Amino acid sequence: MRLGGVVIRIVIDPGHGGKDPGAAGNGLLEKNINLEISRRLAKNLSDYDVEVILTRDSDLYSDLADRCAMANKVKAHYFCSIHVNSGGGTGFESYIYNGAKAETESLRNPVHSEVAAYLRDAGFVDRGKKKADCYVLRETIMPAVLLENLFIDHTIDATSLKSAAFLDGLARAITGGLATALGLRPKTSPSEKSGATPVKTAA
Repeated sequence: MRLGGVVIRIVIDPGHGGKDPGAAGNGLLEKNINLEISRRLAKNLSDYDVEVILTRDSDLYSDLADRCAMANKVKAHYFCSIHVNSGGGTGFESYIYNGAKAETESLRNPVHSEVAAYLRDAGFVDRGKKKADCYVLRETIMPAVLLENLFIDHTIDATSLKSAAFLDGLARAITGGLATALGLRPKTSPSEKSGATPVKTAA
C-alpha cells in the first residue's frame, strides 16, 4: 500500500537477542523463537506492497533505545515487536502503550483478532488486549504493538512453539492481521514479486 506515493514501512522487532536471551523454558530460549517467528513474518510480508525492516536478523544484541531509534529514523508507519511470554500462564496477549492514541488501538485490533483466532483454533486462550508502559511502545513515534505469543515455561505452549508448522501458521496469522490493519495490497505481477526480499537492518 502507498500513502500519497510513499510505500508503507513496517519495522518487525524480534525481541531480545545476543547476550539477552529473554525468557527460557522447556529447552527453548525466547530470543530464538522471536527470531523464527519474525523471519517467517518478514517472508510472508514480502508478498505485499510494503517495505519490511527487521531490528535484527540474527542472534545479535540490540538495546531497546537502538531499536526505537531505528524505527524512528526510517519513519516507519508501524512497529510490531514479537515476544514469547513466561511466568506460569498460557495463551496469547497483545500490548499497546498505555498512553497510545486511538489510531494505535484501532490498528492493534485486527492484528490481535487474527492471532487470537489462530491460537484459539489450536486450543489456546485469548488473554486479552492490554496496555503497558513498555519502552518500545512508549519511545517509538509511530503506532506500535507488542505480541506475547504463548508461554515458553508452559509445557503445552512450548510443545507448539517447537513446531515449525505451528510457527508457520502463527506468522501467517500475524501477517493477515497486519495486512488488514494497514490495508496492504498483495503483489500480483512476477516483476513485483521478484523484488520482494525484505530489507534487513541490524541495529
